[in-house]
Amino acid sequence: MKIRPFTILLMMLAGWINRHQQEIIEYLKTENTILRRKIGKRRIILADEQKRLLAISGKKLGRKVLSEICCAFSPDTILRWHKKLIATKYDSSKNRKVGRPRISEQLESLVIKIARRNRGWGYLRIAGQLKYLGYKISRRTIANILRKHGLEPSPHRLKKTTWKEFIKSHWASLAAIDFFTTEIYTLRGLTRYMILVVIDYPTRKVEVAGIVPQAHGEWMKQIARNLTDPISGFLKDKIYLLHDRDPLFTEGFQKMLGSSRSI
Repeated sequence: MKIRPFTILLMMLAGWINRHQQEIIEYLKTENTILRRKIGKRRIILADEQKRLLAISGKKLGRKVLSEICCAFSPDTILRWHKKLIATKYDSSKNRKVGRPRISEQLESLVIKIARRNRGWGYLRIAGQLKYLGYKISRRTIANILRKHGLEPSPHRLKKTTWKEFIKSHWASLAAIDFFTTEIYTLRGLTRYMILVVIDYPTRKVEVAGIVPQAHGEWMKQIARNLTDPISGFLKDKIYLLHDRDPLFTEGFQKMLGSSRSI
């Protein structure tokens, strides 16, 4: 096999570089040995930055090479510094916020549940109930939780009625009204009709109040008269009527309902 001159030149250069590096290493080992003897048994104190530099370089070399060249510090010491360096990098204790830990979502939900079921209970009584259940929570924390969820202190919570409570207490007086559309084949072809229906909440009875191609103000007023007729009106005994914000439910329509309140 013929070896090219360029290859021989590279091999000679590589050998010279390797020999030169070995000479440098030997010099550094000799220098370290002399310095170590000069210091004697006195302990060498390094700053953290110095330890960090040695740890990074020593990790790259490995234990075997360190055991051959180290004399001031043992390989175990340098590798221990490196482990400490890694541990410090991933230590998140410095980023932890000072103060009490956040309460769990389960406890927060429990506070809201107790406050809503017992609207006359204040912060201290809620805290006492939670303590009985095995939870320790301050009055201020309870106040912050209730404020976060839009719940006021007990005196104000007693004065306000929730939607669920309103429905329950006025169930017998509630009715609802709304439109839906349907397509009907007529002599003029397929025509869309608007159908106005009313439902009585307690009985679930449904009344078709009217059918028209296009509802308008005067037609709505007549529908209101029919529904509130004192003899046969579907809404004659109702106090509250639920409907959406459709423009057809105008002020005129609401006035024709008389005593019924639109919601």
